[in-house]
Amino acid sequence: MDTGHPLAGQVAVITGAGRGIGAAIALKLAKLGATAVLCGRTQSTLDATAKAILDAGGKTEVIPCDVTILHQMEYASARVDSTFGRLDILVNNAGVGGFSDQLHNLAPEDWDRILNTNLRGVYFAIRVFAPLMIRAYSGHIINISSLAGKNALPNGAAYAASKWGLNGLTYSVAEELRPHNIRASIICPGSTETELSPQAGKDPKKMLQPDDIAHAVAMLVTQAPQSFISEILLRPTQKP
Repeated sequence: MDTGHPLAGQVAVITGAGRGIGAAIALKLAKLGATAVLCGRTQSTLDATAKAILDAGGKTEVIPCDVTILHQMEYASARVDSTFGRLDILVNNAGVGGFSDQLHNLAPEDWDRILNTNLRGVYFAIRVFAPLMIRAYSGHIINISSLAGKNALPNGAAYAASKWGLNGLTYSVAEELRPHNIRASIICPGSTETELSPQAGKDPKKMLQPDDIAHAVAMLVTQAPQSFISEILLRPTQKP
């Protein structure tokens, strides 16, 4: 193995890779030697992430797709398989927020938007990409959750529900896939400075940065093969 590039030869799919946490994760994995396959809904932001990776000397591929649309995810999986013939890392990062209304005032379409992206989108991604890992008897799935999946979040019940659900999904999938030598892990960050997070009254200088979550992903995918970090809780040092 190239010690300077511990992920050399590996292929990583990152959803929601156009900005924020997803872009930081993609750049980090590319710097570690992986080919970063960028998935997301917006071509222009994916292209911006791809440029940053190429400028840093990394390898990348852009596949525009919406995690809530199964046939688009099936296309993405088929593209990865036909282009690379393998998938080593899947980072389910795509997500949407929702922090404005008490649950009884939340519009049904907002409930659907949050749950379909944050929870069903991860199911779709695992459905289409896990078979590539099972075939290879190797792989790592990392789901980006939130401390809102551990703690009460008033005015964000649907978001919290999606993340509590994602945690349960991840723990269960981890047990399903362990016999196939595939690890499924979850990262639960606290307040992070992105356009997604509720920031009212919080000091952005004290918040986690996207690179902090990318660092945690790097820890997971470079651990020794006999070990399995199943969960990371990530908090700002100073409460923002």
